[in-house]
Amino acid sequence: MRKTGYNTNLASEYYALSMLYRKGANAYLTLGNKKSVDIVIETDNGEVVTVDVKGLAGKTCWPMDNFKKEAKNHFILLVCFLDKINDHNVNPESWIIPSTIVRKLFYINPKGNRCVIDRSKIIKIGQQYKENWDSLLK
Repeated sequence: MRKTGYNTNLASEYYALSMLYRKGANAYLTLGNKKSVDIVIETDNGEVVTVDVKGLAGKTCWPMDNFKKEAKNHFILLVCFLDKINDHNVNPESWIIPSTIVRKLFYINPKGNRCVIDRSKIIKIGQQYKENWDSLLK
């Protein structure tokens, strides 16, 4: 079977949804291909949290060209399959980052036409966000 970016993103969204269900969350997947909200969560205190899931099959960087929503209850969830998306014995890595601070992690190329988050930067400075699933449920 051929790998595609679309399949990586879907796998990432369903992985995130699975993790949230395992935590007891009321979470729902949104439908569509060009959206900035992939998952909606109803918290126990009645608030709504939204999540934009970004999947990465390899180990380089997540494209952020379509980042639009910066809000208190909106998060970016970065999922990395570590070049092993077809190996079901390997769990992906995840970082859950508040949308209000995610721009600080952006790298914009000199031409200004690409915006990404580099995985090596997240590993270096983003450990407080790694596997931070509870931040979505507060």
